[in-house]
Amino acid sequence: MTLNKHTSEQFNYADFEQQAIKALKSGQSLTGSDGVITPLIKRIIEASLEAEIEDHLEQSDNNRRNGKSTKTVKSSSGEFELETPRDRDGSFDPQLVKKRQTILNESLDEKVLALYGLGMSYQDICAHLQDMYGMDVSTGLISKITDKLIPTITEWRNRPLESIYSIVYLDAMFFKARENGRVVTKAVYNILGIDQHGQKDILGFYIAESEGAHFWLGVLNELKSRGVDDILIACVDRLKGFPEAISATFPQTEIQLCVIHQIRHSLKYVASKDQKAFIADLKRVYKADTLELAEHALLELDEAWGKKYPLVLKSWQDKWESLSAYFKYHPDIRRIIYTTNAVEGFHRQVRKYTKSKGAFTSEMALVKLIYCAYQHIKKKWTMPVANWATTVSQLNIFFPERLKLEL
Repeated sequence: MTLNKHTSEQFNYADFEQQAIKALKSGQSLTGSDGVITPLIKRIIEASLEAEIEDHLEQSDNNRRNGKSTKTVKSSSGEFELETPRDRDGSFDPQLVKKRQTILNESLDEKVLALYGLGMSYQDICAHLQDMYGMDVSTGLISKITDKLIPTITEWRNRPLESIYSIVYLDAMFFKARENGRVVTKAVYNILGIDQHGQKDILGFYIAESEGAHFWLGVLNELKSRGVDDILIACVDRLKGFPEAISATFPQTEIQLCVIHQIRHSLKYVASKDQKAFIADLKRVYKADTLELAEHALLELDEAWGKKYPLVLKSWQDKWESLSAYFKYHPDIRRIIYTTNAVEGFHRQVRKYTKSKGAFTSEMALVKLIYCAYQHIKKKWTMPVANWATTVSQLNIFFPERLKLEL
């Protein structure tokens, strides 16, 4: 870069080099408001602006300089006062640092989004930037920067999906968020899909205060509009209205109720003194080698506990068809089918990024942070799920001509 003569007369680079070496040896920071390199950055930018205005004035016969304006500029190297030259007719529009620009480049945005994605609050981000770079950044500016995620999230939520998913898991996690001046509970329903190649991904997440067939019908129709033609197995928690909705949109999909959620729900209605014995008998049901043995164990469970806990046994009996679908598969792959552990694992990782939050300031703040957490988590999803070769071979037998496998 060639420095303008006006700036080079005011800035002695040889002196700066000696002063910088001395400052660094004394422990002075390289960046920040008092950083060693900050004056150099300021001078280089001002030299570039001088070059810009000289080039601009050469293109006009009557226009000339009209002093300078000063504004505070924030950069990753520190915060400083920048002098921008002006022209008489006001036609000069600097390109390096535009007229109303107060952030030097996108590096600040990148730092803010990275910190936000790690779960840091706006106040913590402000404090971090002040400590590390000497930058006095308001929470309002941090909010504006994170709002730049919104178009990206919208695009991600509407991205095309695979045409076939072998298994789809649906489960909810709950957060507190402010709404109309009060704190309410928000249910975030996450949909995790495993494609034909055993690769998993979050297909979408949806926020609703209540579930039902109407809500799920909207979600499933959206998946169809994004390219999903078929789902072999849907593993779900006790989602109200979901079976009706999936029958209307994906009528061939097999529904597997999460056995682990069913067990947890059952234990809520079993006295604590009986839980150990009850769960031992219940294991003989869901851990059975075959469907026939499982149904026999369920009858024995009813004989042992049915009179004392009729509601619990009735729940298992009424839902048995959807609870027992996994017994047709090889024992090695049953576990990934009868439980929503895959999506619950995603939830546990999300909690690492949200655990410091009390109540989110808004629903959008919640959405932004979950999306940032997802971006970090998915980096580790590089391999197919365990035993996928065995799993997909069996699925191809049980669901003939529905998978599009390339051999």
